[in-house]
Amino acid sequence: MQIIEKESAASVNWQLNGSFVLNPELRRKALEVLDQTPFPTTKTEAWKYTRVAKIKNSSLAIQENPVAVDGHVALDENSLRYVFVNGHFSADLSSKTYPEGLKIEALSQMDPQETVIFGTDIPLEGEVFSSINTAYATDGLYVHVSAKMQIEPTIEIIQVNTGTNVLSNLRHVLVGEAFSEVRFVQRSISVNGSENFTNVISEIRLGKNAKLTVDKLQEESESCFQISGELVSQQQDSNFTINTVTLNGALVRNNLTIEVDGQNCETHLNGAYILNGTQHVDNHTIVDHKVANCESNELYKGVIDGKATAVFNGKVYVRKDAQKINAFQSNGNVLLSDDATINSKPELEIYADDVKCSHGSTTGQLDEDAVFYLRARGLSEASARQLMVGAFVEDVLQKIENESVTNRIHSILKERFNWVIE
Repeated sequence: MQIIEKESAASVNWQLNGSFVLNPELRRKALEVLDQTPFPTTKTEAWKYTRVAKIKNSSLAIQENPVAVDGHVALDENSLRYVFVNGHFSADLSSKTYPEGLKIEALSQMDPQETVIFGTDIPLEGEVFSSINTAYATDGLYVHVSAKMQIEPTIEIIQVNTGTNVLSNLRHVLVGEAFSEVRFVQRSISVNGSENFTNVISEIRLGKNAKLTVDKLQEESESCFQISGELVSQQQDSNFTINTVTLNGALVRNNLTIEVDGQNCETHLNGAYILNGTQHVDNHTIVDHKVANCESNELYKGVIDGKATAVFNGKVYVRKDAQKINAFQSNGNVLLSDDATINSKPELEIYADDVKCSHGSTTGQLDEDAVFYLRARGLSEASARQLMVGAFVEDVLQKIENESVTNRIHSILKERFNWVIE
């Protein structure tokens, strides 16, 4: 019997030249992983419902030199703005000053001795896209909030792709020291961009009693790919919240791994995905409760139309000594067409006995009796359906406190779906 060797991830037909920001030894390890590991297929459990062959077979290239884009890309004129175009920092579009107690710098502008520790805690073995990011990251943002500092302006990290067949690898490092507080908006957009691939990892570290919030808005063009990962470490009494809203993109995969290393932590993961056409969006989350007396809440909702597909796989671990954990996980979906698809798999893995944990998943279509009721009171069918869709996703969107983000979400829903959600 002939044994067919699987092609390693290192054999892709991509142009991978450029200057890379992570330390050489770590990059060498990542390249070894790529040389030994094939791209995931639907036989790979973590990628069972997400096919990445289109990414693998694309003729992608890393852009070696920065390019300029026109236009104002920030959501809030009062925010601190840091813009990356095709994987490179754009000083012209970014803020020039920042408050005392805050250090912000593009990785490409830092001394290599400062960046040597970045990425050392990221698992690489068997992880193709993390290894690609580690080996070929061209830039990213380092943010360090000093202890007891409360940073008032929101920090916007804006990832722009432009042109065609561009591979952008970005690595962000966000650190909140003890008793600090900071809010981020992480936004991915296309400016005349098509068939591009953005591969981004954010390392997030919260010290004792730190509070860090991320509003993540994904609105790249309908032909672009994105794989995004957040790796979060929480120390005692810290509070981490991430709100992920996916509104466009051909294939989007979000990998969230939260390690709760200290007692009395709060972790909040919220997500909304509103899909049409042939979009595919996959949300994979892991919350790992390692110690006692913590709480996590997870709420993801999807509205899926056309031939779009969605995946939700959320897993909560409660370790043996992690008693008195409250962990709640919910995924709800509405299918607006007969061709729309959702694969939902919420999971709990519990090794402690004094816990309160629950998980659930619901999938269905809009209630036609409710639509009829609203139409009988003067609403058009389209308005009735919009009202019900808005009510369904509103409990996720209302968790976003940044008004500029919610305004942008409503603007995209109006532009792309002709929906008006109040």
